[in-house]
Amino acid sequence: MKVRLTLASMVIILLSACNTQPKDTITISGKVKFPDNKYKVYISQYRDGEKVVTDSFQLAEDGSYSYNMNTSQPGEYNLDCQKWQSVRFWAEDEDLNIDFRGQDTAKIKIKNPPYVYINGGPKNEVMNHLNFVNYRSYQLIIGLSQTVYKATKDVPEKYGEIAGQLYGFASDDDRARFRFLAQQYADRNSVLAVISRLRDKTDKDIIDQTLATLEKTNPTYPPLLKYIKDKEEARAAAEKVKLGKVAPHFSYPTPEGVMVSPEDYKGKIVVIDFWASWCGPCRSEIPHLKEVYEKYHSKGVEMLSVSIDKKEADWHKALAEENMAWAQVLAPNAGKQTMKDYQFSGIPFIIILDKDGKIVAKQLRGKKIDEKLDELLSK
Repeated sequence: MKVRLTLASMVIILLSACNTQPKDTITISGKVKFPDNKYKVYISQYRDGEKVVTDSFQLAEDGSYSYNMNTSQPGEYNLDCQKWQSVRFWAEDEDLNIDFRGQDTAKIKIKNPPYVYINGGPKNEVMNHLNFVNYRSYQLIIGLSQTVYKATKDVPEKYGEIAGQLYGFASDDDRARFRFLAQQYADRNSVLAVISRLRDKTDKDIIDQTLATLEKTNPTYPPLLKYIKDKEEARAAAEKVKLGKVAPHFSYPTPEGVMVSPEDYKGKIVVIDFWASWCGPCRSEIPHLKEVYEKYHSKGVEMLSVSIDKKEADWHKALAEENMAWAQVLAPNAGKQTMKDYQFSGIPFIIILDKDGKIVAKQLRGKKIDEKLDELLSK
């Protein structure tokens, strides 16, 4: 029997065939109100923990732009507008229109860019929500820091302790919002950008539910497979820095070029502080660390500061300003491998090793360092 197709049915078949063809490019366009053409517009992505610039282009004379981006590697990317503003977006099959304000034209320039909205499709609707949470979180941290600074200016040693607690509350609030977004948008590929900001332990159920939803619709989706692989590797790395495990090895130079590693402190309790010159909370913690060193060094406690500064000159300048009496070393490559080995993304990150070189406490701040040392020494 012959099947006769009507014109309407042929159109439907053709449209369906077109829709099944994956897009390998998207168009990103928009306009910058106040261009700063000393710089380009950059597209970048984090790959294996490192920022990789994948594309760059110049604005047109009128401040507009239109760029065809290759999306053979779909996923979360960052669009940096001439170093003044940036926005994270999902590159896959949605053409995007993104306008920027551009450079700050005020006499006193403050690096606090406004929220950037993405005109796109359903996947980037998720990114708009995610970006807004991150934007408001940044504004909140600024407000908290200023308030705590004013409230503790007469007792500066209290700054780190109070600020740390408030930052913790703010972080918990962020994750609550991320959990909500993950539940609302579990059927959209870009939800991977949301669950990557959740924690395996406390958010495991939501992460597993989201992954199950994505696997039903597209089990071979490359960003999904990469997310699963990265998580498996991160769990294996996290296992190595659990309490009771021997601290991962490193050997880094002091300003004098002497190589120092955790193994050098076998037989003694050691406090290790991972920090950087540009980190305000790190610098605020140093006065207390000096008190800890003065109080406990005579009792057999050693200290080691590991900087993840990118520029050695910045590290040397901070050392001269802070005048810390204990060993100081600089991790290479801005500490990328160190952060991966010790599984931290924020600093200061302070841990304590026992006399056998095993991790007995981590993520300590303020008086909690003293309390843990008192506990260890009492044994």
